[in-house]
Amino acid sequence: MPRPRLAVDVSPLRDSRDLRLLVAGNVVSGLGTQAALVALPFQVYDQTGSAFLTGLLGAVELVPLIAMALLGGAIADRFDRRRVLLLDQIGLVACAAALAALAASGEPPIALLYVLGGVLAGFGAVQNVTRSAIVPNLVAPARLRSALALNFGLYQLTLVIGPALGGVLIGLGGVETAYALDAVSCGAMVLALVGMAPQRPHDAGEHPPIGRSIAEGLRFVRRNDALVGSFAIDLMAMTFGMPRALFPVLAVGVYGAGPEGAGLLYASVSAGATVAALTTGWLEHARRLGVIVLWAVAVWGAAIAAAGLARSLWLAAALLAVAGAADSVSAVCRSTINQTVTPDAMRGRMSSVFSLVVTSGPRLGDVEAGTVAGLAGVRFSVTSGGLACLAGVALVALAWPALVRYDAEEALAAQAALA
Repeated sequence: MPRPRLAVDVSPLRDSRDLRLLVAGNVVSGLGTQAALVALPFQVYDQTGSAFLTGLLGAVELVPLIAMALLGGAIADRFDRRRVLLLDQIGLVACAAALAALAASGEPPIALLYVLGGVLAGFGAVQNVTRSAIVPNLVAPARLRSALALNFGLYQLTLVIGPALGGVLIGLGGVETAYALDAVSCGAMVLALVGMAPQRPHDAGEHPPIGRSIAEGLRFVRRNDALVGSFAIDLMAMTFGMPRALFPVLAVGVYGAGPEGAGLLYASVSAGATVAALTTGWLEHARRLGVIVLWAVAVWGAAIAAAGLARSLWLAAALLAVAGAADSVSAVCRSTINQTVTPDAMRGRMSSVFSLVVTSGPRLGDVEAGTVAGLAGVRFSVTSGGLACLAGVALVALAWPALVRYDAEEALAAQAALA
């Protein structure tokens, strides 16, 4: 019986044991990660009552995130990527355990929360970079799009359950409970990695020093207009159209809800993203992925702008789900573009730039949203950010026409010829 057009292809999971292990470990550990991501800004806002200080958390996380992503990309292109991930889990467990202990002891200094938030962001960046570089080597090139959609969709499921779980845990046992879950859940990724085969990069020559290796990766990205365009549109969308830091402010200050309301808003984006990612069978044969990205980001911006005007918590959550669905389509297409134009020996370093964009964009958005909210109010901040996304789509299309011209079939043919 032919597979429905909307259903995502699950054959990559059947064909690759290592992909099954990686995805399973990522799903379980992701639940704890997302619970902690709700707990940290909620704790800062609960202690300070300041939208600006809550948004400033994103700025503090930027420096370690950038440094560790770039370093992690170079390391992932020269060492066994499985071992790199294993070592990284130690840092993640230690940081989450420290946050739990501090929260249980009372109200820690805000500066210390900022420091631990930065450390957590740094180790998370290494994890994201290394994991992204592994996936293309676990499946055949023709199945890469399906593998990316599955990985993204199932991970988005953790973004639905994790924030909601985090909100419930904070309400029942305080933020220290959410941090403890994060520390324990990393064990699932450790077990998955132990069962996987070594994941050494395909190396074409000797490794240059770390600094020169990072510079080579940055030059590769800069010279590929399709890559730069895909990074630029995501950075623009997340910086102006992801009011993540304001979700606790909206839930508590606008809608009169508690931590459960904040968890609902976080989860709504991922709920829409999960449904969209797991129904992307129609993307399997799409060729003009760059054009699809532009349209998806336009829908994202429009939905975020409308959410800023919503008069009820549930309407805002529904609009955020629409935005999440659009972002999911964009993410699958962008990931496919990035992986198909990058040789394996460069995938760690390319993934480091990708990780910087994906993770620093929302943090820049935290700063932007918090600053605008402090000056002009929460609703104005959310709506103006969404409208800025709509304007940015046109600017990206004009500045990087290679993104508009990208053809998936031509890219796969070029990749096969290189292999």
